[in-house]
Amino acid sequence: MFNHLAQIVILFFVIFDPFMSFAVFSTVTQHMTRKERTRTAVLGIVVAALISYAVLLFGERLLVLFNTNLNDLKIAGGIILGLLGIKMTLGQPITEGGEGNEKSARAIAAIIGSPLLTGPAAITAIIITVHDYGRPVTALAVGLVLVFTGVLLVQATLVNRVVGKTPIQVISTILGLITVSWSVTFIRQGLGV
Repeated sequence: MFNHLAQIVILFFVIFDPFMSFAVFSTVTQHMTRKERTRTAVLGIVVAALISYAVLLFGERLLVLFNTNLNDLKIAGGIILGLLGIKMTLGQPITEGGEGNEKSARAIAAIIGSPLLTGPAAITAIIITVHDYGRPVTALAVGLVLVFTGVLLVQATLVNRVVGKTPIQVISTILGLITVSWSVTFIRQGLGV
């Protein structure tokens, strides 16, 4: 079980990409006080958790509702992961227009919660891992990644001062390459290859 948990934590760490969310969060909250930044970070994590655990509980039923199957979802998720990984590797923003605008704490939290943390790739991965490994291991893996992300966002000011922007971008680029490799795996699995 520990082996599966470690694999799934790595998968969700790559897909949720806390460092990309951190980079966006740091940029769009730089005008906020520390208290506002903390509140926004917590709200963003709550949004991501609500979406993640709703998908964790009802994901398979959503497939039936939308008249699709797991193999189709693996292929679609693989394509989305590939596109996300390419953007990350090339250092392109995941969302359009979020950076540099004056936005309320709720709007920023919504962007962080979804699509940055729990976008289509994360939703697909949750459904697939619940199917392959079960709910308890998947729930624990998602929780661990969200807790790490929450700590990272709450400590944004300190992390920026200590680490700097360049290392964060380098880590995001490497995670982008790993994301592309996961996309290939999902597509192969969906095709039965």
